[in-house]
Amino acid sequence: MLIDTYGRVATDLRVSLTDRCNLRCTYCMPEEGLQWLAKPDLLTDDEIVRLIDIAVTRLGITEVRFTGGEPLLRPGLVGIVERVAALEPRPQMSLTTNGIGLKRTATALKAAGLDRVNVSLDTLRPDVFKTLTRRDRHKDVIEGLEAARAAELTPVKVNSVLMPGLNENEAPDLLAWAVEHDYELRFIEQMPLDAQHGWKRDGMVTAGDILASLRTRFELTEEGSEERGSAPAERWVVDGGPHRVGVIASVTRPFCSACDRTRLTADGQVRTCLFAREETDLRAALRSDAPDEEIARIWRLAMWGKKAGAGLDDPTFVQPDRPMSAIGG
Repeated sequence: MLIDTYGRVATDLRVSLTDRCNLRCTYCMPEEGLQWLAKPDLLTDDEIVRLIDIAVTRLGITEVRFTGGEPLLRPGLVGIVERVAALEPRPQMSLTTNGIGLKRTATALKAAGLDRVNVSLDTLRPDVFKTLTRRDRHKDVIEGLEAARAAELTPVKVNSVLMPGLNENEAPDLLAWAVEHDYELRFIEQMPLDAQHGWKRDGMVTAGDILASLRTRFELTEEGSEERGSAPAERWVVDGGPHRVGVIASVTRPFCSACDRTRLTADGQVRTCLFAREETDLRAALRSDAPDEEIARIWRLAMWGKKAGAGLDDPTFVQPDRPMSAIGG
């Protein structure tokens, strides 16, 4: 198993399949994009499947989330999903995406074995979407969400980040829309993972702000810690149910003590935390023909050194060198 010195056991693996993205969200990367990883530095499809196999069969991983960048840009994605679905024991599989490519891939991903999707959508207004993402693709995301629901990649979860001066007042409208279309909405506090290092804590829309806004239109009943488990989202029942809304308060209400995640970057590095500044190289072991047990040993050692928390409440916090697009959300 993957256990750390605080007794936390990682059972959830986040796998970044690429650092590339077809949007330029202001809270993630600059308008001109980033210098992408060279192709030889990226893990191959076979290497990704082998590492997931090791994680599932030797290290106790029960859930795999494919992320990016934008994972739908990975040419071999469907094949990777199909091969991971054939593992024994079979892990639960989900995918976090901006939704642009879902209209053409949702059915194939479901057939390959993907269980569900999380789709990022921060606004219902196409003009605001264009400002936030620097791309005019709002219609494609909406159609992607519809395709995911039709393919039964459910529950379809929608992730929204609220930004001051852009979409901070949209929380009630987003929830009403999500309830109407049977999506599970989750608001995420903006995190310090932008390439420009422009994040400022005193300017962010907090979980408290979001809940106060939602309560102007909806009755929210807290679900409780037993239902939440190790999930990052605190959830509330909306108007008596059955719909729920979640808030991931990574900054103002950190949930590090219950974290059950380990992360694999697109170039084969283990990260113990989204905000970690250290990485452990598995790609070198793979490419030097190390046996599975040796790779598992390196992975266990990396997780044993996981820190108690992300340290966002520490005034000396230093933002990670890699932006979110390079390490997976």
